[in-house]
Amino acid sequence: MEMARKVILDVDPGVDDALALSFALFHPGLDVVAVTAVGGNCSPAQATRNMQAIVEGLDPPRLPRMGAASESEADSGRPAEGRGLYGPDGLGGADLPVAERQHMLPAEKVICDQVRAAPDAITIVALGPLTNIARAFQRDPELPSLVGRVVIAGGAVAVSGNYTAAAEFNIHCDPVAAQAVFRSASTKTLIPLDVTNRITLSYDLFNQLPDESTRVGALLRKILPSAFRGYRQRFGIEGIHVHDTITLMAVLYPELFMAQEMAGNVETMGELTTGMTVFDRRRIPSRQYNMEVAMDLEKEKVIEKIIRGLNSAAGREEASAE
Repeated sequence: MEMARKVILDVDPGVDDALALSFALFHPGLDVVAVTAVGGNCSPAQATRNMQAIVEGLDPPRLPRMGAASESEADSGRPAEGRGLYGPDGLGGADLPVAERQHMLPAEKVICDQVRAAPDAITIVALGPLTNIARAFQRDPELPSLVGRVVIAGGAVAVSGNYTAAAEFNIHCDPVAAQAVFRSASTKTLIPLDVTNRITLSYDLFNQLPDESTRVGALLRKILPSAFRGYRQRFGIEGIHVHDTITLMAVLYPELFMAQEMAGNVETMGELTTGMTVFDRRRIPSRQYNMEVAMDLEKEKVIEKIIRGLNSAAGREEASAE
């Protein structure tokens, strides 16, 4: 039997992040050693609250370490309208209960501690802006070579951005941090919009979710309607993209994704191009390849894995409660 993969989930919850957490915390193939919060879909303070509320509400068999998001210069300058897709609290006003904690370690400290405790064995799954990863690498300069892999939800290769015409949301939120991570010596896989935009989950998803008597089912049925409203109002589509959940699928089922080595960088300045991911796709690039980039996926199989995995998560949740 294969050992579960040790992962740190770095999230900015966000309905999509909550969906990914519901999947990951009960999956037998994952050992979620830590969940860390970062500002993005909501403020750093709200992201920390949401992360804690989701993890504690789902009550997985093994509670991961949790790390709090910190304010950053990038966050303070971020336009407020960027946070409207999932409502002001990031979870559609779900108002999830949460126990007040006196102290929670900062996210970058938790990342450093966990990677140091299991060198070469940790996969960091970055589902929000790359602020925490960059800070961890700055805090411990040896860390990039000690991380097994960083899997990043973000960027765009040959499609337009989803926040600006040029930039994907996570990268645009903190382009300086993204550039630092792109340029680091870590082993990286990028899951860009070229792949994640290919899957749109329709409202029929509700007919396939776990029963609302389960914690997973109750959470998703409470927060997903706000995502469908947000996508309809902002993008005019009757469905939602689940960029973070698809990125998690790439960690679990890499055989369903087609990737290639590329030389990637991030534009940190420019009125129109801040946060744009730039790839040297010439026959002979001037820079060395520095990451693996997913460019295609087996769409129907990935959707099947998502639905089946959520229902299996609810089943394991019930089994652990007996």
